[in-house]
Amino acid sequence: MKSQVISQLKESAQVKLKTADMLADLIVVAAKMIASSFRAGGKLLLIGNGGSAADAQHIAGELVGRFKLERRALPAIALTTNTSILTALGNDYHYDIVFARKVEAFANHKKDILIAISTSGNSANILNAVKTAKKQGIKTIAFTGKGGGKLKNMVDLSLTIPSNDTQRIQEAHIAVGHIICDLVEQMVFGHHE
Repeated sequence: MKSQVISQLKESAQVKLKTADMLADLIVVAAKMIASSFRAGGKLLLIGNGGSAADAQHIAGELVGRFKLERRALPAIALTTNTSILTALGNDYHYDIVFARKVEAFANHKKDILIAISTSGNSANILNAVKTAKKQGIKTIAFTGKGGGKLKNMVDLSLTIPSNDTQRIQEAHIAVGHIICDLVEQMVFGHHE
């Protein structure tokens, strides 16, 4: 069992090393987009299913609360919450539109940004939400893996983790999310260019 632990930790580290090599510049671009949005009065909306929903809430929590700096709250909203709205939409319409409808309701400022998290890049409710965001003139960022799926080519910026293993992709997503939170804090609150 110890060998399995070591093997899995090394696999995770290898995915993160590949992510560093392939995506470092794009992660900086994503952080700059989000910081610019916040400075202009926009907000960050986040969506995802299952573990990706938890990641959306985690990232929103770091920005509304604090990451490393004591500072004012930043407007980040995980659209994965509010079970009354989600279940009403799923029941009255179809689950494929639950996030699109919430994007329609809450992405109301041209400076808003949507982060769409999908390990496969093919979740119908995520794709529909991105389509709605595009119609509303909202910039979009994908956190994905497995080659990016359909989502990769729909968004303004895709952070496609170089892995086909869902758990490794999710581990890299939260690492990238933490890095973005750190960079955004620095950029918005004057501790970084």
